[in-house]
Amino acid sequence: MKPILSILAVILLAGCGADTTSAAATAAALKKQETEQGEKTMDQVRQRIKTAADQMQQGAQRSAEAAESNY
Repeated sequence: MKPILSILAVILLAGCGADTTSAAATAAALKKQETEQGEKTMDQVRQRIKTAADQMQQGAQRSAEAAESNY
């Protein structure tokens, strides 16, 4: 009877370790997903800033060209 209880105790304790491992793996996967989403958002913001800067530069060039043609 004692060997059966010992085996049962080992199985139950091993199950607890599996739950902990599974929870850690899930948390790591979520963190990875959050990081990837953050990087994607940062890339989108960088692209928008670059587009806005390019548009400002084009506007400044047009203004300079218009000023030169008026003289």
